[in-house]
Amino acid sequence: MEYDIRAYGAVGDGQAVNTRAVQAAIDACHGEGGGTVVVAQGKYLTGTIHLRSNVTLKVDAGAVLAGSTNIADYATDTHKQMYRDESHMDRCLIFARDAHGIGIVGRGTIDGQGDRDNFPNADDPRGNRPMLIRFLDCANIRMSDITLLRPASWTSAWLYCREVAVHNVRIHSRANSNGDGLDFDGCTDVRVTNCSFDTSDDSICLQTSRTDRPCRDIVVSNCTFTSRWAGVRIGLLSRGDFENVAIGNCVFHDIDDSALKIQMCEGAEMKNMTFSDLVMVNVPRPVFATFCRQRACVDAPEGVATPKAMRNMMFSNILVDSTACGKDAAFIFTGLDGHPIEDVTLSNITMRAAGGGTAEDADAVLNELDTDVLGRQWPEYHFLGATVPAYGLYARHIRRLVTNHLSFSTVQPDQRKDVVLIDVE
Repeated sequence: MEYDIRAYGAVGDGQAVNTRAVQAAIDACHGEGGGTVVVAQGKYLTGTIHLRSNVTLKVDAGAVLAGSTNIADYATDTHKQMYRDESHMDRCLIFARDAHGIGIVGRGTIDGQGDRDNFPNADDPRGNRPMLIRFLDCANIRMSDITLLRPASWTSAWLYCREVAVHNVRIHSRANSNGDGLDFDGCTDVRVTNCSFDTSDDSICLQTSRTDRPCRDIVVSNCTFTSRWAGVRIGLLSRGDFENVAIGNCVFHDIDDSALKIQMCEGAEMKNMTFSDLVMVNVPRPVFATFCRQRACVDAPEGVATPKAMRNMMFSNILVDSTACGKDAAFIFTGLDGHPIEDVTLSNITMRAAGGGTAEDADAVLNELDTDVLGRQWPEYHFLGATVPAYGLYARHIRRLVTNHLSFSTVQPDQRKDVVLIDVE
């Protein structure tokens, strides 16, 4: 059964705030056993709405569900951002808690209107920047065909959810800072297929903010990524385990930081991950994998956790063109002295880089990415302290590294080696 929000008083003139009308349609649909709430053609402004069990929100082609630009229209009971020092992102536009059988579908648009003129950064007195979507402890979720635009911070946060299918979704989140695409925190049984991302921050994140909620059984396929930061980040928030992750048949282009950014920081275990059949163009670091010690989660105890394990990762059939990225381009794997990354396989990889590395670059000794270097900062490439001393592969503190059919070359002469191995078995 369908429930048209106009029947509950919604006006699609881009001026009226329709929070009560949209919520009334959702509540009526839920109360009668479920169905579809329809957003028809027009532009409908709204503040925070709560999605209920067995309700699918359908935004028709030509329809826009737009976030209000008044922060007072956003509720304060929508859980919180799980990174420390980021409470300015606690609010959101669409929220669901303990719901099942929910969905967001349709060929229309959800527009956060999150430009900086509407939602200034955190150091501004008006600094709250709502996310577009947050789901907490939900199950059996479907998102398909929708376009998600201009969030003021993250596009979506999925916390402790299961049975998630995201298909044919377009995300463009360049309006403001922290424009992540899909962030799955402690989620299981997740499938992301045929999606496109153009983001100001990580396009997809896998993370674990609770020790008892692993990130497990994740598949990402047939997607395209463009990002001012990373294409896919796994870790950073890493209090719980990560296991059984497969990413394949994807294209990464014009990535400013790293295509695959894999970071184990907060004392859990990461294992059993494959990355295959990938094309990367204008990507400086195809893989930036770090084992380190860092406190990232707002709920983590003070101090840093003892590293546990980061192992069983396979990278295969990867084609990289980094010729426009300068000399800071390479595959980088760096564990910790005494806490190595284990069981890494690299096979059938071709990378063409810009070159230009000097003799000084070739002799550089990189910093260990540990708390004495990082302090309260995240483990980013610049904390290594120098240009990477290899133009192909730099690996440090690795046990059982297997390489097969690797080809590294440069456009300009380069005085560095193609492969540099330090404390590697």
